[in-house]
Amino acid sequence: MAYFGDKTIKHKEFIKQYARKMNCSEANAEKYLTGFIDTVYDNIKDKSSTTIQNFGKFYVSQRRDSTAFKFTPSQKMKAILGWSSTYKGKL
Repeated sequence: MAYFGDKTIKHKEFIKQYARKMNCSEANAEKYLTGFIDTVYDNIKDKSSTTIQNFGKFYVSQRRDSTAFKFTPSQKMKAILGWSSTYKGKL
């Protein structure tokens, strides 16, 4: 099993990384990330799941006495984590 240690990328550093990856300003990166998160939230509020190719699925599982927020990783993410996966592409 792969272990990634204690390193945590905080929000501000993530925005810097994302801005570099997207070749945009940090302000635009923040706006794009906020839009993504808000869209997932909207779908959860509407009791809809959200599946993002090569990332995973966000959904709510209704239990008898509670509600659980769940995430199922994509095959690519499973491969990155060293889990059993059918993913064959570049990591």
